Amino acid sequence: MSNTSHPEGRFLAPVKVGPKGQIVIPAEVREMFGIHAGDILLLLADKMRGIAIPDKAQTRELYQKLTAQIFPEENA
Repeated sequence: MSNTSHPEGRFLAPVKVGPKGQIVIPAEVREMFGIHAGDILLLLADKMRGIAIPDKAQTRELYQKLTAQIFPEENA
């Protein structure tokens, strides 16, 4: 499925869950978000809202906010 048929910055494609529960992120999406082999992604899940993978900048911001709350003495 080519990204040329999608609006700029958007992508829609079915993905298959393998026997180990893994999914393949399409190459076009990996390129769009700068995802490379070995990258660690944050997966957020909510039964009512679904599953989301925030981009790297959002993940970094969430991590900083969480660590500031967990270890406030290190951020004083």
